[in-house]
Amino acid sequence: MTNSRLPTYFISHGGGPWPYMTGEFRRNFDVLEKSLVDMRAELGSAPKAVLVISGHWEETGFAISSGVKPGMVYDYHGFPEYLYNITYNAPGSPELANHVQRLLHASGIEAALDPTRGYDHGTFSIMKPLYPEEDIPVVQLSLDMAYDPALHIKVGRALAPLRAEGVLIIGSGLSYHNLSAMRGTGGYEPSRRFDAWLQETLMHCPSEKRTERLIEWERAPAARAAHPREDHLIPLMVVVGAAEDEPGATIYHQKDFAGGLTASSFRFGLTPSPAQSNGDAP
Repeated sequence: MTNSRLPTYFISHGGGPWPYMTGEFRRNFDVLEKSLVDMRAELGSAPKAVLVISGHWEETGFAISSGVKPGMVYDYHGFPEYLYNITYNAPGSPELANHVQRLLHASGIEAALDPTRGYDHGTFSIMKPLYPEEDIPVVQLSLDMAYDPALHIKVGRALAPLRAEGVLIIGSGLSYHNLSAMRGTGGYEPSRRFDAWLQETLMHCPSEKRTERLIEWERAPAARAAHPREDHLIPLMVVVGAAEDEPGATIYHQKDFAGGLTASSFRFGLTPSPAQSNGDAP
């Protein structure tokens, strides 16, 4: 079977600027890093551009980064000084930003262009190991801070045509994100229970049921224990919406993240056929 569209991905992006770290703490992310290297391999040749929906950018409504040369957003605290001087120098793409805006407007979704927005760590933490050459254009799309799951699924539906145009759509968040519980062992069991629900929902439910369950995600086991605020979960809704009728697969799964947390990343849709993996539109 051949596939003319790139898959979409939800990536659990780890903690802070981890790809730039040194020392023992960096080893916490070895499994995640390998999954991103494997993801690059399964995609084949590089996409034309990457659209990242980051759990670290929230607006009233939606915004799209449209600068030619985005800067950096150091949206983390308590790290060594050198980690506030790192750079990820991939170009932006005003052309893609405008195209994203048109697609959203055509679906009745307002979105503003933001030429000043830089790369936050939800973006550069995954892009550095995924495309370290920093030569693929990257555009970011914000979340709407009302966190309406159905609206974000609708956004994904509107953006689905990008997949046939060589644009890789990535939702960047975390399958478990309760910072206070991460400081001890209290998150171990809630992360396991919520992850089991994600696995069942994303990989084993028919597409219509999958969408219904995501819209009602708060009914999941340990839902609010896993996501007191759903900023790191909502990017999942966008990438599922962009591949709504296509199968899900787990591409990263770790039961001992940061000691004993369960974390996962997912792909939606098939990997590209050789003729398509270079990002050429059909």
